[in-house]
Order: sequence, then structure tokens, then C-alpha cells
Amino acid sequence: MSTSSVVPGVPSTSVPAIQFTPQGIILPSDSDILAGVQEDINYAFGGGVNPALNTPQGQLATSNAAIISDKDGQIAEVVNQMDPRYASGRFQDALAQLYFLDRKPATSTVVSCVLTGLVNSTIPAATLAQDTSGNTYALTAAVTIGPGGTVMSQWANIASGPIACPAGTLIKVYQAVPGWDTINNPTDGAIGQLVESQQEFEYRRQQSVALNGNGSVPSIYANVFNVPNVLDCYCIDNPSGNIESSNPLPGGTPNATNYALAAHSLYVAVVGGNAAAIAQAIWNFKDPGCNYNGNTTVQVTDPSGYSYPAPTYNVQFEIPAPLPVLFAVSIVNSASLPSNIATLVQNAIIAQFNGTNGGQRARIGALLLASSYFGPIASIASGLQLLACTLGVTVDELGVSYQVGIDQAPSISAANITVTLV
Repeated sequence: MSTSSVVPGVPSTSVPAIQFTPQGIILPSDSDILAGVQEDINYAFGGGVNPALNTPQGQLATSNAAIISDKDGQIAEVVNQMDPRYASGRFQDALAQLYFLDRKPATSTVVSCVLTGLVNSTIPAATLAQDTSGNTYALTAAVTIGPGGTVMSQWANIASGPIACPAGTLIKVYQAVPGWDTINNPTDGAIGQLVESQQEFEYRRQQSVALNGNGSVPSIYANVFNVPNVLDCYCIDNPSGNIESSNPLPGGTPNATNYALAAHSLYVAVVGGNAAAIAQAIWNFKDPGCNYNGNTTVQVTDPSGYSYPAPTYNVQFEIPAPLPVLFAVSIVNSASLPSNIATLVQNAIIAQFNGTNGGQRARIGALLLASSYFGPIASIASGLQLLACTLGVTVDELGVSYQVGIDQAPSISAANITVTLV
């Protein structure tokens, strides 16, 4: 029994306390807490108390020990919330305010579509189209139909959240525009997400330390990623005086598609977000005289207070082509598996791929690893035995990994996930 007490001469408790050390918080074990409570009870009744847990005093001891252990755990949780690497919920929101960051709300599915129509016809931003499920999409930036009678465009679902848009389903012209005939998405859309997860928010916070910088790649990356509804971003530069298209690029950046970077240029690839806001973020934080790359050009006006007409600049960035990723999964057939095991496996892969299970989504320029999906698949059902999981972009070249290009945005759909029971 400890003899330290607020009241002199009155012993306090034998229950071990939480230790706050330079290495972190240390909690006493449940068995030590129970032993301390039992000693306190024995002391309170003058000694000789039966310590058996099936006695009234034993029940009292186990209940009190459970309460103390639970409160110790809650204290440890609060302590961990002070570390931005582990914080979540309101604690994470509060820590992010130190960086002037707000958690992103749910974002919309973004789809690349081919528009056909009369050459030189302009389709204004916010024009609407619908998919075969009745979901409505808005054009994110104005486009002009090119010499071949077609133009690529980017559309965002007007509703937020992980709403799938499989290839070939966004085909209805909902809002007629003179000169515009048809719309079709040749590939699956980049699925939106729910409110920014703990992992996604922490990832963006780590990058945000460069938000107030200027002229650096991390600064441009952080500010573009901070644009509302941006799902993904990739930013690199080419400081040399030569066009660079090697794989890897100088400095070791993987360039699986051998994308050519102009001399002395900045490369920014973005999925989602408003094109004008993205261009403004790039222009605000790039160095003067820097060249651009990309398939999208937006005119930015210098807001410095010039008399009319103010200087305007054409800012380029890349809207990466969707890259459908294929999966092949083999598991041991068993009567104990759920009847819808194939669907459950597909859903687990899609959740991991899109980051809707709390992890990081598959990103532009990422190295995709099949091993990242072992855990989500194995956790679907007790006794599930995973034999193989491979991925790739063609059926004949599935493997344990795949390097995504810097101009590609990986996408996923259930139709591209094959589940085989062996």
C-alpha cells in the first residue's frame, strides 16, 4: 500500500499510476491494476479479505479495475491526439488549424469524356450531361471542338461521394449547346470520396508546410492540392535546358510513359478541381519565366491592380488520362465462404484502391503493389485463403506491381477485377 496521500497519515492507493516518460505514455497492465484494487479493498476492511474473484469483493475489484483501465486508455488516446501523425476527428481538425487547413468535404467523381460536334464550337464550363444511372455531371472547364470534330473534356458529378461511372455510361447530353452532338467516357471515372479521411488529411498536412513558400515544387504542389475538389496532384520540374523524356527522369523520377518535359519547365498533373482555380494556384506560386507542360491551357489575369487591360498569361497543366487497372485474385474454394465472396473481394479492392477504407488512394505516378491488397482481401471472411493477387493494365501482363505514368490517373471498376475460386 502506498503511503503518499493528500491527507497526512491516510494511505492513498496501491493501483499503479500512468507514467509519462520522455519516450511517451506507459500504461499499467490490467493485472497490476486488479492487484492494486484488491490490495486497496483488503486494506479498507482491515485485512484478511478473501481475494477470490467470485466473491462480492472480487466482483467489486474486477469492476473497479475495468473502470480504471478504461480511463487509462482514454487518457492515452487523448495524449496520442496531440501527435499529428495519430490525431483524428476534431483533434486532427484543431491541429490542422495551426497550418490554416480545413478538412476537405466529400469530393465528386471526375470523368474524362470525348465530345463530338461542329468544329470550333465552344462548350461552356458547367454544361450538364447525364450517365445511364441518372447521375448528372458538369463540365469543369470550357472546351472547343477541334479540327477532327472531337475534343477531350473533364466532367465532375454534381453530387459528392464515391459514385462509380463505368466506361461508356456518361452518354446523355442533358443540356443542349449549339454545335455539340455527343458525349462518351472511354474509361472509368476517377471515383470521388467521402469527407477527407484521417490518413488523407494527414498526408496533405505533411505537404502543407510549403503552402506559404513560393517558387518551389513543394509549394506549388501544396497549393494545387489545396484547391477544392482536387482528388490528386503530381508536380515536378525540369531545371535543365533540354527536353527530358527518359525513364527515369533526371533525379530518379519514374516516367513509365516517357512523358516529354519541356526545357526549364514545370509539370503539374491534376485530377478534379476547377481548372481556373488550379491555373491560378500554379501561376501564383511558380517562378517568373518558367515554362509549362500539359494538355490543358487556362488564361490567368494578373490581379495586381493594373489599369485595363491587365496582363494575362496562358497557364498549362496536365489532366492525366484515366488508366484502368486490372486485378486477378485466386482464393481457395470453401463451403465456409460467403456466397457473394466474389463481390466482397471486388468491393475490398475498390475500397483500398480509392482510399475509402481510410487508406491512401492509388495516385498519379504511383508504384502500385499487389501486396497492398492482401490484407483487405484476407480480412473479408474467417478462414479465407488467398492464393494469388496480381495487377496490371493488360490481361497478359499482370504481376506483383505496376508503375503508373506521371500523365496517368489510375482507375478501378468491379468489371476489371476477376475473382477465381480454386
